[in-house]
Amino acid sequence: MEVNTQQDPFKEIRPYHDNEVEAVLQRLLYDNELIGAVTHYQFPSLPSWLAKLLKPFVRIGLAREFGDIQSVRQFQQAVAKYMTKMIARSTTRLSCSGMEALEDDEAYLFVSNHRDIAMDPAFVNWTHYQRNLPTVRVAIGDNLLSKPYVSDLMRLNKSFIVKRSSKGPREMLAAVTQLSAYIDQSIHEGESVWIAQREGRAKDGNDKTDPAILKMFYMSQRKQRSFAEAIKRLNIVPVSISYEFDPCDRAKAIELAEREKTGGYKKGQHEDIESIVQGITGYKGAVHIHFGDVIVDDYDAPEALAAELDRQIHQGYFLHPSNYIAAGQPDKATTAERDAFEERFRGLSPRESEIMRRMYANPVYNQELKKGDACE
Repeated sequence: MEVNTQQDPFKEIRPYHDNEVEAVLQRLLYDNELIGAVTHYQFPSLPSWLAKLLKPFVRIGLAREFGDIQSVRQFQQAVAKYMTKMIARSTTRLSCSGMEALEDDEAYLFVSNHRDIAMDPAFVNWTHYQRNLPTVRVAIGDNLLSKPYVSDLMRLNKSFIVKRSSKGPREMLAAVTQLSAYIDQSIHEGESVWIAQREGRAKDGNDKTDPAILKMFYMSQRKQRSFAEAIKRLNIVPVSISYEFDPCDRAKAIELAEREKTGGYKKGQHEDIESIVQGITGYKGAVHIHFGDVIVDDYDAPEALAAELDRQIHQGYFLHPSNYIAAGQPDKATTAERDAFEERFRGLSPRESEIMRRMYANPVYNQELKKGDACE
Protein backbone atom coordinates (compact mmCIF):
# COMPACT_ATOMS: atom_id res chain seq x y z
CA MET A 1 0.00 0.00 0.00
CA GLU A 2 2.85 2.36 0.89
CA VAL A 3 4.54 1.75 -2.47
CA ASN A 4 1.33 2.56 -4.33
CA THR A 5 0.95 5.82 -2.42
CA GLN A 6 4.47 6.85 -3.36
CA GLN A 7 3.85 5.99 -7.01
CA ASP A 8 0.46 7.72 -7.02
CA PRO A 9 0.38 10.27 -4.16
CA PHE A 10 -3.05 11.55 -5.18
CA LYS A 11 -4.81 8.19 -5.61
CA GLU A 12 -7.24 8.85 -2.73
CA ILE A 13 -8.47 12.18 -4.10
CA ARG A 14 -7.91 12.29 -7.87
CA PRO A 15 -10.42 11.51 -10.65
CA TYR A 16 -10.38 8.00 -12.02
CA HIS A 17 -7.97 7.17 -14.85
CA ASP A 18 -9.13 5.56 -18.08
CA ASN A 19 -7.79 2.15 -17.04
CA GLU A 20 -10.03 2.24 -13.92
CA VAL A 21 -13.28 3.24 -15.63
CA GLU A 22 -14.54 -0.20 -16.66
CA ALA A 23 -14.18 -1.70 -13.16
CA VAL A 24 -15.84 1.31 -11.50
CA LEU A 25 -18.81 1.14 -13.88
CA GLN A 26 -19.22 -2.59 -13.19
CA ARG A 27 -19.24 -1.83 -9.47
CA LEU A 28 -21.89 0.86 -9.98
CA LEU A 29 -24.15 -1.46 -11.97
CA TYR A 30 -24.35 -3.76 -8.94
CA ASP A 31 -24.86 -0.98 -6.40
CA ASN A 32 -28.45 -1.56 -5.26
CA GLU A 33 -28.75 1.88 -3.71
CA LEU A 34 -27.77 3.57 -6.98
CA ILE A 35 -30.18 1.39 -8.98
CA GLY A 36 -32.91 2.27 -6.49
CA ALA A 37 -32.16 5.99 -6.80
CA VAL A 38 -32.23 5.84 -10.62
CA THR A 39 -35.48 3.86 -10.55
CA HIS A 40 -37.07 6.43 -8.22
CA TYR A 41 -35.85 9.28 -10.44
CA GLN A 42 -37.27 7.69 -13.60
CA PHE A 43 -40.54 6.57 -11.99
CA PRO A 44 -41.11 8.93 -9.03
CA SER A 45 -44.84 8.24 -8.64
CA LEU A 46 -44.68 4.43 -8.58
CA PRO A 47 -45.39 2.60 -5.28
CA SER A 48 -42.26 1.11 -3.73
CA TRP A 49 -43.26 -2.52 -4.37
CA LEU A 50 -43.64 -1.87 -8.09
CA ALA A 51 -40.43 0.17 -8.25
CA LYS A 52 -38.65 -2.79 -6.65
CA LEU A 53 -39.86 -5.06 -9.46
CA LEU A 54 -38.53 -2.60 -12.05
CA LYS A 55 -35.01 -2.39 -10.61
CA PRO A 56 -33.61 -5.36 -12.64
CA PHE A 57 -34.85 -3.73 -15.85
CA VAL A 58 -33.28 -0.40 -14.88
CA ARG A 59 -29.99 -2.22 -14.24
CA ILE A 60 -30.18 -3.88 -17.68
CA GLY A 61 -30.88 -0.49 -19.30
CA LEU A 62 -27.89 1.11 -17.59
CA ALA A 63 -25.66 -1.83 -18.53
CA ARG A 64 -26.72 -1.45 -22.15
CA GLU A 65 -25.91 2.28 -22.09
CA PHE A 66 -22.68 2.25 -20.11
CA GLY A 67 -21.40 -1.32 -20.60
CA ASP A 68 -19.02 -0.49 -23.46
CA ILE A 69 -17.52 2.65 -21.91
CA GLN A 70 -13.79 2.32 -21.26
CA SER A 71 -12.59 5.92 -20.85
CA VAL A 72 -13.47 9.11 -18.99
CA ARG A 73 -14.13 10.88 -22.29
CA GLN A 74 -16.61 8.20 -23.35
CA PHE A 75 -18.34 8.49 -19.98
CA GLN A 76 -18.59 12.28 -20.34
CA GLN A 77 -19.95 11.89 -23.86
CA ALA A 78 -22.71 9.67 -22.45
CA VAL A 79 -23.41 12.22 -19.68
CA ALA A 80 -23.51 15.01 -22.30
CA LYS A 81 -26.72 13.53 -23.76
CA TYR A 82 -28.45 13.96 -20.39
CA MET A 83 -26.91 17.41 -19.98
CA THR A 84 -28.40 18.46 -23.33
CA LYS A 85 -31.86 17.34 -22.19
CA MET A 86 -31.46 19.03 -18.80
CA ILE A 87 -30.46 22.35 -20.40
CA ALA A 88 -33.43 22.17 -22.80
CA ARG A 89 -35.88 21.45 -19.97
CA SER A 90 -34.58 23.69 -17.19
CA THR A 91 -33.16 26.79 -18.94
CA THR A 92 -34.50 29.32 -21.40
CA ARG A 93 -31.04 30.46 -22.52
CA LEU A 94 -27.45 29.46 -21.80
CA SER A 95 -24.86 32.06 -22.78
CA CYS A 96 -21.14 32.61 -22.24
CA SER A 97 -18.70 35.52 -22.49
CA GLY A 98 -14.96 36.11 -22.05
CA MET A 99 -13.90 32.66 -23.18
CA GLU A 100 -12.59 33.98 -26.50
CA ALA A 101 -9.77 35.74 -24.60
CA LEU A 102 -8.46 32.42 -23.24
CA GLU A 103 -5.91 30.26 -25.06
CA ASP A 104 -7.20 26.87 -26.20
CA ASP A 105 -3.89 25.16 -25.40
CA GLU A 106 -3.45 26.68 -21.92
CA ALA A 107 -4.56 25.21 -18.60
CA TYR A 108 -6.32 27.53 -16.14
CA LEU A 109 -7.43 27.49 -12.53
CA PHE A 110 -11.02 28.71 -12.70
CA VAL A 111 -12.04 30.28 -9.37
CA SER A 112 -15.80 30.69 -9.47
CA ASN A 113 -18.64 32.07 -7.42
CA HIS A 114 -20.69 29.23 -5.98
CA ARG A 115 -24.47 28.97 -6.13
CA ASP A 116 -25.21 25.38 -7.10
CA ILE A 117 -23.40 22.23 -5.96
CA ALA A 118 -23.42 20.38 -9.28
CA MET A 119 -24.37 22.89 -11.97
CA ASP A 120 -21.70 25.58 -11.42
CA PRO A 121 -18.83 23.34 -12.58
CA ALA A 122 -21.13 21.48 -15.00
CA PHE A 123 -21.89 24.67 -16.91
CA VAL A 124 -18.18 25.60 -17.03
CA ASN A 125 -17.48 22.12 -18.39
CA TRP A 126 -20.32 22.46 -20.90
CA THR A 127 -18.75 25.63 -22.37
CA HIS A 128 -15.53 23.64 -22.91
CA TYR A 129 -17.28 20.57 -24.31
CA GLN A 130 -19.23 22.69 -26.80
CA ARG A 131 -15.95 24.12 -28.13
CA ASN A 132 -14.30 20.69 -28.34
CA LEU A 133 -11.88 21.67 -25.57
CA PRO A 134 -10.82 19.29 -22.77
CA THR A 135 -13.20 19.40 -19.82
CA VAL A 136 -11.87 20.62 -16.47
CA ARG A 137 -11.11 18.80 -13.25
CA VAL A 138 -13.59 19.77 -10.52
CA ALA A 139 -12.98 20.21 -6.78
CA ILE A 140 -15.77 18.71 -4.64
CA GLY A 141 -15.99 18.50 -0.85
CA ASP A 142 -16.06 15.05 0.75
CA ASN A 143 -19.12 16.16 2.76
CA LEU A 144 -21.11 15.63 -0.47
CA LEU A 145 -19.76 12.12 -0.97
CA SER A 146 -21.43 10.30 1.90
CA LYS A 147 -22.51 7.52 -0.45
CA PRO A 148 -19.85 5.50 -2.31
CA TYR A 149 -21.81 5.55 -5.59
CA VAL A 150 -21.92 9.37 -5.52
CA SER A 151 -18.14 9.48 -5.04
CA ASP A 152 -17.64 7.02 -7.91
CA LEU A 153 -19.89 8.98 -10.28
CA MET A 154 -18.18 12.26 -9.45
CA ARG A 155 -14.68 10.85 -9.89
CA LEU A 156 -15.67 9.27 -13.21
CA ASN A 157 -16.65 12.79 -14.26
CA LYS A 158 -13.20 14.30 -13.50
CA SER A 159 -13.96 15.43 -9.94
CA PHE A 160 -11.30 15.35 -7.24
CA ILE A 161 -11.93 15.28 -3.51
CA VAL A 162 -11.41 18.13 -1.05
CA LYS A 163 -11.03 16.50 2.39
CA ARG A 164 -13.07 18.76 4.64
CA SER A 165 -13.66 16.07 7.25
CA SER A 166 -10.00 15.75 8.28
CA LYS A 167 -9.51 15.76 12.04
CA GLY A 168 -6.64 17.28 13.97
CA PRO A 169 -4.07 19.90 12.89
CA ARG A 170 -1.55 17.41 11.42
CA GLU A 171 -4.14 15.56 9.33
CA MET A 172 -5.68 18.85 8.13
CA LEU A 173 -2.26 20.22 7.13
CA ALA A 174 -1.48 17.04 5.18
CA ALA A 175 -4.84 17.17 3.39
CA VAL A 176 -4.46 20.85 2.46
CA THR A 177 -0.88 20.36 1.22
CA GLN A 178 -1.91 17.32 -0.85
CA LEU A 179 -4.79 19.28 -2.41
CA SER A 180 -2.51 22.23 -3.15
CA ALA A 181 0.06 19.97 -4.81
CA TYR A 182 -2.62 18.22 -6.87
CA ILE A 183 -4.00 21.52 -8.22
CA ASP A 184 -0.50 22.77 -9.08
CA GLN A 185 0.40 19.50 -10.78
CA SER A 186 -2.88 19.49 -12.75
CA ILE A 187 -2.20 22.93 -14.20
CA HIS A 188 1.34 21.96 -15.16
CA GLU A 189 0.09 18.74 -16.78
CA GLY A 190 -2.13 20.92 -18.98
CA GLU A 191 -5.36 20.08 -17.11
CA SER A 192 -7.63 23.00 -16.18
CA VAL A 193 -9.28 23.01 -12.74
CA TRP A 194 -12.53 24.45 -11.33
CA ILE A 195 -12.84 25.38 -7.67
CA ALA A 196 -15.33 27.52 -5.76
CA GLN A 197 -14.19 30.85 -4.30
CA ARG A 198 -15.31 29.68 -0.85
CA GLU A 199 -16.32 26.54 1.00
CA GLY A 200 -20.05 26.03 0.53
CA ARG A 201 -22.56 27.92 -1.58
CA ALA A 202 -23.18 31.66 -1.18
CA LYS A 203 -26.72 31.05 0.03
CA ASP A 204 -27.33 34.77 0.56
CA GLY A 205 -26.21 35.66 -2.98
CA ASN A 206 -23.24 37.62 -1.65
CA ASP A 207 -20.23 36.26 -3.56
CA LYS A 208 -17.04 36.66 -1.51
CA THR A 209 -13.69 34.92 -1.97
CA ASP A 210 -12.30 33.25 1.15
CA PRO A 211 -8.57 34.08 1.46
CA ALA A 212 -8.10 30.65 3.09
CA ILE A 213 -8.76 29.04 -0.33
CA LEU A 214 -5.97 31.16 -1.82
CA LYS A 215 -3.59 30.28 1.03
CA MET A 216 -4.31 26.63 0.25
CA PHE A 217 -3.06 27.14 -3.33
CA TYR A 218 0.28 28.20 -1.84
CA MET A 219 0.74 25.46 0.77
CA SER A 220 2.63 23.00 -1.42
CA GLN A 221 4.84 25.76 -2.87
CA ARG A 222 5.72 27.71 0.26
CA LYS A 223 9.25 26.28 0.60
CA GLN A 224 10.15 26.90 -3.03
CA ARG A 225 8.73 30.30 -4.02
CA SER A 226 6.86 33.39 -2.85
CA PHE A 227 3.08 33.64 -2.71
CA ALA A 228 3.04 35.93 -5.77
CA GLU A 229 5.20 33.49 -7.78
CA ALA A 230 3.08 30.49 -6.78
CA ILE A 231 -0.14 32.26 -7.78
CA LYS A 232 1.18 33.32 -11.20
CA ARG A 233 2.06 29.67 -11.96
CA LEU A 234 -1.61 28.75 -11.70
CA ASN A 235 -3.13 30.95 -14.44
CA ILE A 236 -6.08 31.92 -12.23
CA VAL A 237 -9.23 33.06 -14.05
CA PRO A 238 -12.21 34.44 -12.06
CA VAL A 239 -15.56 33.06 -13.24
CA SER A 240 -19.03 34.55 -12.66
CA ILE A 241 -22.02 32.20 -12.99
CA SER A 242 -25.46 33.78 -12.81
CA TYR A 243 -28.86 32.09 -12.75
CA GLU A 244 -32.07 33.98 -13.48
CA PHE A 245 -33.75 31.67 -10.98
CA ASP A 246 -32.06 29.50 -8.35
CA PRO A 247 -33.90 26.15 -8.08
CA CYS A 248 -32.86 25.96 -4.42
CA ASP A 249 -33.73 29.58 -3.50
CA ARG A 250 -36.63 28.73 -1.19
CA ALA A 251 -34.67 26.02 0.63
CA LYS A 252 -31.75 28.41 1.12
CA ALA A 253 -34.04 31.17 2.46
CA ILE A 254 -35.76 28.77 4.88
CA GLU A 255 -32.38 27.53 6.13
CA LEU A 256 -30.96 31.03 6.62
CA ALA A 257 -34.11 32.17 8.45
CA GLU A 258 -33.93 29.14 10.73
CA ARG A 259 -30.24 29.80 11.50
CA GLU A 260 -31.06 33.41 12.27
CA LYS A 261 -33.93 32.43 14.56
CA THR A 262 -32.43 29.48 16.46
CA GLY A 263 -28.68 29.81 15.87
CA GLY A 264 -28.49 26.54 13.94
CA TYR A 265 -29.99 24.34 11.28
CA LYS A 266 -30.10 20.55 11.21
CA LYS A 267 -29.82 19.09 7.72
CA GLY A 268 -31.85 16.06 6.76
CA GLN A 269 -29.92 12.82 6.19
CA HIS A 270 -29.88 13.18 2.40
CA GLU A 271 -30.41 16.93 2.12
CA ASP A 272 -27.19 17.55 0.19
CA ILE A 273 -28.12 14.88 -2.37
CA GLU A 274 -31.63 16.37 -2.64
CA SER A 275 -30.08 19.80 -3.23
CA ILE A 276 -27.93 18.34 -6.02
CA VAL A 277 -30.99 16.77 -7.70
CA GLN A 278 -33.07 19.94 -7.30
CA GLY A 279 -30.24 22.07 -8.69
CA ILE A 280 -29.90 19.81 -11.73
CA THR A 281 -33.58 19.33 -12.57
CA GLY A 282 -35.10 22.59 -11.26
CA TYR A 283 -36.04 25.56 -13.46
CA LYS A 284 -33.19 28.08 -13.88
CA GLY A 285 -34.43 30.44 -16.59
CA ALA A 286 -31.52 32.19 -18.32
CA VAL A 287 -27.99 31.20 -17.25
CA HIS A 288 -24.80 33.11 -18.09
CA ILE A 289 -21.15 32.17 -17.53
CA HIS A 290 -18.52 34.91 -17.73
CA PHE A 291 -14.77 34.18 -17.79
CA GLY A 292 -12.70 37.08 -16.44
CA ASP A 293 -9.12 38.13 -17.10
CA VAL A 294 -6.19 35.88 -16.19
CA ILE A 295 -4.52 37.07 -12.97
CA VAL A 296 -1.12 38.34 -14.13
CA ASP A 297 -0.23 41.00 -11.54
CA ASP A 298 1.82 40.27 -8.42
CA TYR A 299 -0.27 39.77 -5.30
CA ASP A 300 1.80 39.37 -2.16
CA ALA A 301 -1.08 38.54 0.18
CA PRO A 302 -4.20 36.33 -0.12
CA GLU A 303 -6.44 39.20 0.99
CA ALA A 304 -5.32 41.43 -1.91
CA LEU A 305 -5.84 38.61 -4.39
CA ALA A 306 -9.29 37.87 -2.90
CA ALA A 307 -10.26 41.52 -3.44
CA GLU A 308 -9.28 41.30 -7.13
CA LEU A 309 -11.20 38.06 -7.59
CA ASP A 310 -14.26 39.65 -5.98
CA ARG A 311 -13.95 42.71 -8.22
CA GLN A 312 -13.89 40.62 -11.38
CA ILE A 313 -16.60 38.20 -10.24
CA HIS A 314 -18.95 41.03 -9.26
CA GLN A 315 -18.29 43.03 -12.41
CA GLY A 316 -18.64 39.97 -14.65
CA TYR A 317 -21.93 38.85 -13.08
CA PHE A 318 -24.75 39.03 -15.65
CA LEU A 319 -27.74 40.74 -14.01
CA HIS A 320 -31.14 39.24 -14.84
CA PRO A 321 -34.57 40.89 -14.45
CA SER A 322 -34.97 38.88 -11.22
CA ASN A 323 -31.92 40.64 -9.77
CA TYR A 324 -33.16 44.10 -10.73
CA ILE A 325 -36.68 43.47 -9.37
CA ALA A 326 -35.25 42.29 -6.04
CA ALA A 327 -33.01 45.37 -5.86
CA GLY A 328 -35.94 47.74 -6.25
CA GLN A 329 -35.49 48.47 -9.96
CA PRO A 330 -38.70 46.94 -11.41
CA ASP A 331 -38.59 49.23 -14.46
CA LYS A 332 -35.83 46.96 -15.82
CA ALA A 333 -38.28 44.04 -16.07
CA THR A 334 -41.56 43.38 -17.86
CA THR A 335 -44.86 42.86 -16.05
CA ALA A 336 -44.68 39.12 -16.86
CA GLU A 337 -41.14 38.93 -15.45
CA ARG A 338 -42.22 40.72 -12.28
CA ASP A 339 -45.22 38.40 -11.85
CA ALA A 340 -43.06 35.27 -12.40
CA PHE A 341 -40.56 36.48 -9.81
CA GLU A 342 -43.14 37.37 -7.16
CA GLU A 343 -44.79 33.96 -7.60
CA ARG A 344 -41.65 32.32 -6.17
CA PHE A 345 -42.35 33.84 -2.74
CA ARG A 346 -45.76 32.21 -2.32
CA GLY A 347 -46.01 30.47 1.06
CA LEU A 348 -42.82 31.91 2.57
CA SER A 349 -42.86 33.81 5.86
CA PRO A 350 -42.15 37.57 5.75
CA ARG A 351 -38.58 37.02 7.01
CA GLU A 352 -37.92 34.14 4.58
CA SER A 353 -39.21 36.34 1.74
CA GLU A 354 -36.96 39.19 2.83
CA ILE A 355 -33.92 36.89 2.89
CA MET A 356 -34.74 35.44 -0.52
CA ARG A 357 -35.26 38.90 -2.03
CA ARG A 358 -31.88 39.99 -0.69
CA MET A 359 -30.34 36.83 -2.19
CA TYR A 360 -31.31 38.04 -5.66
CA ALA A 361 -30.51 41.71 -4.93
CA ASN A 362 -26.96 41.25 -3.61
CA PRO A 363 -25.33 40.84 -7.06
CA VAL A 364 -26.80 44.24 -8.06
CA TYR A 365 -25.53 45.88 -4.88
CA ASN A 366 -22.08 44.31 -5.27
CA GLN A 367 -21.80 45.44 -8.89
CA GLU A 368 -22.86 48.99 -8.01
CA LEU A 369 -20.37 49.05 -5.15
CA LYS A 370 -17.50 47.95 -7.40
CA LYS A 371 -18.46 50.60 -9.99
CA GLY A 372 -18.40 53.18 -7.21
CA ASP A 373 -14.92 52.04 -6.15
CA ALA A 374 -13.70 52.31 -9.76
CA CYS A 375 -14.96 55.92 -9.99
CA GLU A 376 -12.96 56.87 -6.94
